[in-house]
Amino acid sequence: MSKRYEIWFAAGKVLADAVLINIAFFVAYKVRYQLQWFREVEPRYYHPYGVFLPSALGLMAILLLIYWWDGVYSTSRGRTWLDKSNDLLRGTMTGTAAMMLIVFIYRPFFYSRLIFGYAGVFVFVLLNIGRLLEGAVRERLRRRGIGVRRALIVGAGEIGRTVMRNLMAQPEIGYEVVGFVDDAPEKGHTDMGRLKALGDTANIPTMVAEHAIDEVIITLPWISHRKIMRVIAQCERQNVRVKLVPDMFQISISQVELEVINGIPMLGVREPSIRGWNRAVKRTVDVLVVSLGLVILSPLMALIALAIRLNSQGPVIFKQIRVGRDGEEFLVYKFRTMREDAEDTKGHLSDQNEAQGPIFKIRDDPRCTRVGRFLRRSSLDELPQLYNVLRGEMSLIGPRPPIPDEVKQYKPWQQRRLETSPGITGLWQVSGRSDLTFDEMVLLDLFYIENWSLLLDIKIALRTIPTIMLGTGAY
Repeated sequence: MSKRYEIWFAAGKVLADAVLINIAFFVAYKVRYQLQWFREVEPRYYHPYGVFLPSALGLMAILLLIYWWDGVYSTSRGRTWLDKSNDLLRGTMTGTAAMMLIVFIYRPFFYSRLIFGYAGVFVFVLLNIGRLLEGAVRERLRRRGIGVRRALIVGAGEIGRTVMRNLMAQPEIGYEVVGFVDDAPEKGHTDMGRLKALGDTANIPTMVAEHAIDEVIITLPWISHRKIMRVIAQCERQNVRVKLVPDMFQISISQVELEVINGIPMLGVREPSIRGWNRAVKRTVDVLVVSLGLVILSPLMALIALAIRLNSQGPVIFKQIRVGRDGEEFLVYKFRTMREDAEDTKGHLSDQNEAQGPIFKIRDDPRCTRVGRFLRRSSLDELPQLYNVLRGEMSLIGPRPPIPDEVKQYKPWQQRRLETSPGITGLWQVSGRSDLTFDEMVLLDLFYIENWSLLLDIKIALRTIPTIMLGTGAY
């Protein structure tokens, strides 16, 4: 189903590009010969559009051929809109230049070659808009399970977890991780949240057949060369696509950077993304936004404080020790949502814990007050954490701040989520919040740490708004 879907989608993209190229050329004709921007056309050089139709079709054929040659219509996933835009720019410039050269050779004094310059610009703009619409359509279809590739991960080590968290954090790419296999008993038989452990590599043929796997992603170390070749052979016999992720000598993929010097590729190790100037930029944005937010939200915070005071006894602000960047402890501030004795009675409710891993969550927590339930559902209880951000203990966006008892139960790979400042909101909060398992939260947090950018923060902030309004996964 997935392969057929990709073929039809690629064919539709070619057809759409052909139509848009012709529209762009028609617009270029209007601009050049009727609006006459930048330079007037002498009457003797004016021609009706029908004269240019062969040139429009020729430009279309050249551009489509160049786009195909450059891999614009490849079905590979994970490419950003900027990657696609760069491909279109390169192909459009090449095709337009080729068309201008052909016209100059065969009809040097017949056409105004400026029309092809206009056409190239309009083609680039229209096709980029088309790619944006394509991305929106694909994302909606993939969220409904259409065009999604069902993937099986071979290997649950650091590289395997890196692949899993990348695919989880970017559902728009269109992968559904069915599960993973690993020959180490402690890995191959222990689920990672909703990512199912499906046994060892000997089970791959059975798993491929039972779960209708479209793609097998191998993340085993190079020392397992024979096993890798065996898995590839098994997948080829079952006509399943295979992708191989190099382990880079056990260096995390996110830490590798490539530099080419006179054609010689050199691999290096780069620092985590939230370091140096990046951290300074992130901190500057935090201070500016929080300072403005505290001024705007202070009347609302005062009303919330009054409602808490009238609803139940106890302090308005709840203080709790949390663990921040590099394991440093600090006091986090929240509006109190529970009875005053909530911490004392927590031990009696341990058998009702609905969360997996070291965190404690109950959907209908009996300790919550009436006002507290509303504050939790709307996330307004976290507004006092703006003060933590101002103090530099937290960031607006980052991993969830854990309590010390949780951190003591962390596995070694989960400790990495403490490499950056915790946030009021983050990638896991906009990807399901309390509906996610702890392992899934950590995978998303690590993806954020490894791939941080100001644009990613903006995307998370924008996604936080509907998440809060709908109360998705909040309790």
